[in-house]
Amino acid sequence: MENTLEIEFEGVYGKYKITQEDKKEVRNYRLALLICGISFTAGMSQWLLIGNSFAWIWLIPMSISLGLALKWIHIYVQVLHRTLQLFWAIGALGITALILKGNSQELISDLVSRPILILIIGPYFAAMAGLGFKEFFCFQRPEAIGLTLLLPISLGSHLLGVLPKEIEMILLCLSAVLFLILAVRKFGMDAASDIGDKSIFQYLRSKDQTAKS
Repeated sequence: MENTLEIEFEGVYGKYKITQEDKKEVRNYRLALLICGISFTAGMSQWLLIGNSFAWIWLIPMSISLGLALKWIHIYVQVLHRTLQLFWAIGALGITALILKGNSQELISDLVSRPILILIIGPYFAAMAGLGFKEFFCFQRPEAIGLTLLLPISLGSHLLGVLPKEIEMILLCLSAVLFLILAVRKFGMDAASDIGDKSIFQYLRSKDQTAKS
């Protein structure tokens, strides 16, 4: 019965179908993206409205959900996909190390007062920026500018001491809000758009297998 619901598409390297499993992966990707966006926005909101003592907690669902999103994301170039996953893994380990090293309630304060610590968690946000770039490159989503431009500027400025702290915070908050908008808008898209041209994946996979044999 499921096969009757599959639509056939004409790809660059031949015909392909979007299966129910494909659609499930897209749904999981979008849910993971939404959780990450909600966590990022909630963490920034708590930091601004309540204080930074417990804002670090939101880093946990942020880390897990971004890792899952990078598992289900569809990127043609496998080496780029693996690189983003590697950045995420290094950054997630850095976040874990900072949480476990001592008083976790002071984690955000430490990051603010010691900019050099950005280097430890920076790979995580590099993976997030890479995901945003993919969304902008493939779908021209204007809100993706939050991850691809504003987030790197904010964190880079904090590390180098370029912009006033108030501007850095504004850019970081805008990044979080735009990320959440990006995640919410994904649910209005056809699943096939997130999957991409499966014939390209199949071609690249067969080419890689031929090279190895």
